[in-house]
Amino acid sequence: MSALKYLYSADGSKLAYKQSIGRNTPGYIWCGGLKSDMEGGKATTLHDWAARTDRPYLRFDYYGHGASEGHFREGTISRWTDDTLSVLDELTDGPQIIFGSSMGAWTALRTALARPKRVKALILISPAPDFTEKLMWARFSETIRAQIMEEGMYLEPSDYGEPYEITRELIVDGRANQMMDAPIDFSGPVRILQGNDDIPVPPAHSRKLVDLITSDDITYTVIKGGDHSLSRPDDLRRLIATAEEVEAVVSG
Repeated sequence: MSALKYLYSADGSKLAYKQSIGRNTPGYIWCGGLKSDMEGGKATTLHDWAARTDRPYLRFDYYGHGASEGHFREGTISRWTDDTLSVLDELTDGPQIIFGSSMGAWTALRTALARPKRVKALILISPAPDFTEKLMWARFSETIRAQIMEEGMYLEPSDYGEPYEITRELIVDGRANQMMDAPIDFSGPVRILQGNDDIPVPPAHSRKLVDLITSDDITYTVIKGGDHSLSRPDDLRRLIATAEEVEAVVSG
């Protein structure tokens, strides 16, 4: 596996990443979820596959995540999208396929819109664009909403360890970056993998992307018994098979 390296992002902070150069194109970029890191099962399994088959692959940690600099509470969708753009622009060449997991689907979509000539396809796992407003804010009580806006932060309990620090800046910035109220102009292949037992991101939310993304080549796969992570052995095999199928389409 490749060594840990660092890139200075647009705002000067150090972003941690691991990369295999490979010889085949297109390349692959992994965009993880909220408060996840590049050492998760999906990200590392894909890296093993890419290295074994000589494919370019890059995984990284957003600002305030994993081995990167910064405090999570200072992060926003805008900042994490800028991190993704820095990685794409500075560390990769040629056409890219982006994996976007949960929140990573939001940063991946925004990156694809910002770099349409570079991003050729999207593979979205339990995609959660607009989650700050349409999933979090929508279910918060008036008491929690007031705490966020008046005190600046709410600690959201998590099944994955430490609570999420939900800040006023995260909510306000997320509100300004919503994508699911209008068509999303991306024409490349899109593959969406969604667990039907996903609680954080219900299938009804991610299913809307099928109608919103303008691509004519989009599939939406519901995995029976799948949770939000989609990290079981069968899920990982399906993810790799999906990548190979999309690569064949992109490579033509």
